[in-house]
Order: sequence, then C-alpha cells, then structure tokens
Amino acid sequence: MSAHLAPLHEAFARLDAVWADAGGADALARARLIEANDALGEARRLLDALHAEVAAGIAHESRRELGPESAAKQQGYRTAAQLIATTSGMSAGDATRLVRVGEATAPRTDLLGAPLPAKYAAVGAAVASGALSVAAAALIIALLERVRFTTDPAALDEVERLLAEKAAGLSLDDVRRLTARPEAWLDPDGVEPREGEVRARRSLTMFERNGALHLHGVFDIESADPIRAALSGYVSNAFAARQNAIDPDAPDADHRTVAMLQADALSSFCAHVLGCGADAPPLAGATVVVRVDLADLIAGTGYAAVDGFDQPVTIAAARRMAASGGVIPCVLGSAGEILDWGREKRLFTRAQRLALVERDGGCAMCALPPDLTRAHHIAWWQRDTGPTDLDNGVLLCESCHHRIHDNGWEIRIEGTGATAKVWFIPPPYVDPARTARLGGLARYTLTA
Repeated sequence: MSAHLAPLHEAFARLDAVWADAGGADALARARLIEANDALGEARRLLDALHAEVAAGIAHESRRELGPESAAKQQGYRTAAQLIATTSGMSAGDATRLVRVGEATAPRTDLLGAPLPAKYAAVGAAVASGALSVAAAALIIALLERVRFTTDPAALDEVERLLAEKAAGLSLDDVRRLTARPEAWLDPDGVEPREGEVRARRSLTMFERNGALHLHGVFDIESADPIRAALSGYVSNAFAARQNAIDPDAPDADHRTVAMLQADALSSFCAHVLGCGADAPPLAGATVVVRVDLADLIAGTGYAAVDGFDQPVTIAAARRMAASGGVIPCVLGSAGEILDWGREKRLFTRAQRLALVERDGGCAMCALPPDLTRAHHIAWWQRDTGPTDLDNGVLLCESCHHRIHDNGWEIRIEGTGATAKVWFIPPPYVDPARTARLGGLARYTLTA
C-alpha cells in the first residue's frame, strides 16, 4: 500500500469495522451511527484532499501554453475544471475549487527548477491529514489571497497557521464566520472600499407570481441591521408569547415558522408606517449594538463589529449608526455601571447582557444571533444559589438551554469578564473522555 494512501485506507478500515456486524445503516445502533458518520466524514475529507492533488496535476498538464497538447483538450474538454467536473459528476465551481486548493497547497519549483515549499503549506498539511476539508481550505486560501500583497509575510504565515488550526472540526458555515474578521485587521484600509461596493449593489425587487408577492433584497450592513434587529425582535416577542401560552397545543395556538413570523413582521411594520392606527408592533430585544474600540472610534481607524453580522464595518459607518435612533455603541461599564450584581438581583441587567454578548457573540453553543438568546445562570439561582455575575452567566437560545439541562451537558467559564472562554463538556455517553468543546465568540477569534 502506498504511504500516501495509508490515511485513507485507515479511515475506510474504521468504517468497515463499524459495518462488520450490521447489514446496513438502518441496522446500526445509535453509537455506531455516530462512529460511521465520523469515519465517513474523515474519509470524505481525505478523499477530497487526494482529489485536489490530482486536480492540480491535471491543471498543470492542461495549462494554456501546451496548446493542443493540453491533457484536457486531448480528452475533449476545454479546461481542466470542465474535465474534472464532467468525470466526477460535480459542478464546474466545485471542480475549480479543487484545482485552486490543489495548486495553492502543492510543492513548487523556482525558475531554475529548484524545489520550493507550497504557497500555503500549513493549510496543505491540515488538508492532507484530514483535519480540514477542501471547501474550508478554499475559504481560508481565498482570504489569504485577498490580503497577500498588503500584509507582512510573517504575519500572513501566522494567520494561515492559526486559521488552519482553528478551522479543524468546524462546519463550513463556522469557517465562514472564522474568516470574516481577520481580513479587516490584516487590511483595515480594504474595509471601506468593500463596504462601498456592497452598498452600491443594494437593491430590493418585487414581483407578483401565482397570487403572491415575491421580495428579494440585498443590503449593506449599515442599512440592513435595523431591518434584522426589528424582524428578530418581532420573532423573539412571538416566541416569548408562545412559551407563556396557557395551552400551546390549542387549535388556535401560534404555530407559525420563523419565516412566516418574519413575513408577518414586515407586513405589520409597513401597515404601521402607513398610519393604520394600531399600536406599534411588539418587539423583544430589538436593539442595534455597534461594538468598537474606543481608540479606533476616536482616531477614525480600524473597524467595528455589529451584533448579528460577521462582516465588520468601517469606523465611519459605526459613527453614522451610533448617531441613529435605537442604535447604541457598546461601551461596557461606562459611567461606573456595575456589571456584576452578585445575589442582589436575580435577572441579568442590560449592561451584563451586553457584556455576555461581547463574550459569547450570541448563543454560546449554536451561534444563533443575540436577539434569539437569553442570559442564563450556569449555577442555578434557586437550586445552587448561583450569583447573577458574568462568570456565572451564559447566552443560550431556548433549544440549547433545554439541550444542556435535558442531556447532561456542563458549562465551564475560563477566565473572567468579556474576554473569558466558554467551554461545553459533553456527558459520558456522548464522549467518554468528556473532551471540552470551545463555545462562544472565542470559537471564531484568532489568538496566537
């Protein structure tokens, strides 16, 4: 067996061991299903890593200067990506991604033929080991390429290493969140042009089809955040009313989905603006919070973060937003406001919640936006006499809150204040070793 293929063979051997005593997935016990899923995930990542290497080789043998001797053209295809897409049954975009990742992580040679390390060796090593998927590697490489010529090479190498290490074990959506903000502090001068490009593309189109009005909108973050906050507040209020209902299973109970609630919210807001005479639509937690470093705010440099969005905004945008009604800049503990109330108060204060959002970013377990979360005591107020302090608080959505209590998970806080880390410890039946899983905003924050 080739040493190059050994990890893939080992992954398939683990998968084969899971299937040894079962006739198929429907005959596997729950624990075996989890093992099979893990083995399949590893095998898929390793197989895609090998495919990326092969794709890079095909692209090299199909480079333009070869003309009719191009491997792709000899096989009857215009490009290497078209060849790979057709023979693999994937989209042209996925094939192009394979080629780009393969080329960016493959060893190189200089003009004299001397060997050079791969352009992104740390990402390549993570992909080859099966720790990182090709799709996740493509997101990291795309970020590094955008800032490559505006960033110190040593800093770029360090960011690559941290991203490759941090992205292992994350979903693709979480990797997107992970790569959203490093670009801003690697290339702060690039935030404003990108922000201007998005704003220039903003649009809202409407058309009627099959008796329904269809809306499609594209908004820059500055314009979008009041929309997001208002819709989320309406949804949160509806869910709170649903939980407090006397009989949630009654025929007339509210069973609307989130998408339905958001549609009803928009209709309600527009009717109110038109002067229908009704009271303002009820909202829960519909506050726009802009988080910015005080020094950056004064100097006008750097960038700011907006709750509910991964992409940062310019300081100029933050200033404009902070000057609008219903928008507050996040200055924790200002004017001597107390952030830790001990046992004097049962409910977390507004300032404490802002501090928890700064630390957790939203639901500390599943990353839902802050508007859809509540502050919960880790050590219960009543049962454990837990204090209403930041170090005993955590933001959780209702689903994760029930999951923690019903399934035996534990929460631990490492450190103090808004820079602390939240760790979730699974019960023994999930992980016998009870390996802690990082939660909160630290999951998406790069730290050397």
